[in-house]
Amino acid sequence: MPVASRTLCFILAAVLVSSGPLPAAERKTTPADPTSASLESLLVGEFALQSGRLDEAAQAYLGAARAADDIALAERATRIALLAKDDKRAAQALALWREQGGEGLNLAAAQAVLATRRGDERSARKYLTQLLKAPGDSGWRQALGVLGAGARDPQQAARLLERLVDDGTIPNKLQAWLAFGGLAQGLEQPQLVERIVAEVVKRFPGEARVGLLRANQLREAGKPDEARRVLESVAAGAGSDAPLRRAIADEYHGLGDYHAAEAVIAQGPQDDQSYALRAALLAQAEDKPTLTRLYDELRGNASQPDPQRRLLLGQLAEFLERNEEALDWYRGVPGGPQRLQARLRGANVLHELGRSDEAYRSLRDLQSDAAVEDDARRDAYLLEAALRQKDKDDAGELDAYARGLAAFPDDSELLYARALGWERRDNVPRAEADLRKILVAEPDNVAALNALGYTLADRTTRYREALQLIERARTAEPDNAAIIDSYGWVLYRLGRKEEALVELRRALTLQKDAEIASHLAEVLWELGRKDEARKYFEQARKIDPDNRSLKRALEKTGA
Repeated sequence: MPVASRTLCFILAAVLVSSGPLPAAERKTTPADPTSASLESLLVGEFALQSGRLDEAAQAYLGAARAADDIALAERATRIALLAKDDKRAAQALALWREQGGEGLNLAAAQAVLATRRGDERSARKYLTQLLKAPGDSGWRQALGVLGAGARDPQQAARLLERLVDDGTIPNKLQAWLAFGGLAQGLEQPQLVERIVAEVVKRFPGEARVGLLRANQLREAGKPDEARRVLESVAAGAGSDAPLRRAIADEYHGLGDYHAAEAVIAQGPQDDQSYALRAALLAQAEDKPTLTRLYDELRGNASQPDPQRRLLLGQLAEFLERNEEALDWYRGVPGGPQRLQARLRGANVLHELGRSDEAYRSLRDLQSDAAVEDDARRDAYLLEAALRQKDKDDAGELDAYARGLAAFPDDSELLYARALGWERRDNVPRAEADLRKILVAEPDNVAALNALGYTLADRTTRYREALQLIERARTAEPDNAAIIDSYGWVLYRLGRKEEALVELRRALTLQKDAEIASHLAEVLWELGRKDEARKYFEQARKIDPDNRSLKRALEKTGA
């Protein structure tokens, strides 16, 4: 979880030293104490930032940067103005930053974002090229971030990326080409992906990871048979390269071909991690005969009391629904961190066996065991609540949370889980109360900020308040897909549908998620773009047909 809010003095100190010292030849003469001239604006800006009022924060930080004539404050003012989408103040802060001797990749990236926002694609390409030509990997990674997060819409990002490919500015590094190819896929630009794949094949002949990009592109284009043929050729040369084999398995998993994924992982040396991954894939394939053979193979080599192996065997037995055997394996885990996990898993198995009273007794024993680490004891309360929920025992679930919070007052994990439970019951006031308790102790808890902001946006009409909470989360993690989704959703609820569309598309580019896809589809539907909306509803169905947001959107739109 994010750390709790620091004291204001520490924040001010961090702001002032964040850029590090400039070389003597480039350093401007500044007041001995730059905060003396800017403290009031800095305080206003920081409090506005912590309150999610980004427009006020941008104005105040720009004033502080001007008063202090400090390069670090000018850089921070630029970043805050860009985040607030206040292009006018961003330009002013950038000018101040340059006047004070600012240079390098961070400045070029900020200039690229601002030029992109303004639609000045010629200048944007100039700054992006500067980033791409920088030595090392930092420059092209920043350029990738500008295209992924700074563009006004996916079409603009695709245009810029295509011009960079045309100009030959992508560095001759496989990792860079693969990353930009992945971005093109996320932007849903199949022709551009084809171009990048062709260029990568030409530049890096025989490189297996090029085949992975090609297979991914074919899968995304709805050509699974062609994707399989490419994967087969790549897998044939994977040898004992474990990371490559796992990447190939990921592609097979994306195709829904769990058997092929498991077969790739089974090549080469095996360890408990690869065995566990194979077991999970076989369980997804519902292939009990092969899973049984794997289980028997491992069981034959389990005479030594290896905690990790016995824990794995317990999990395999659970997959096979051999719950009595699973219980024996879990009880036989001799010690170490695996022992605590085995005790929790054992309680779950007892519940599956219909021995709920024993399951709850074992969890109570764990909860009251003073020799056990606090995290494990806390997890025992969370598991008890989850099992009570399965039993549809509302009173028991709430009691588990209450006892957990009595033992661990205001614990953020317990409060967060209970808040989700209240929201599931449509009790928004109590969900809000628990999330606010987290924020009292941890004002910078990004998960709680985002959850509360999204809940208020989705379940109430308190949209302005929701926006401020989400802005605080966005300030901390501007590239977090879940937070961008929440931001897009509150913009939609505020009636800013075109702006919402941009943010939701960006969120889906970063993370293929059923809830994000259903939000994007609903906004498109409201804008009258129903054929495109149906495409994203279908995408959401494929990812998670039981998603609550998807079901609500389908019911609302009748799609």
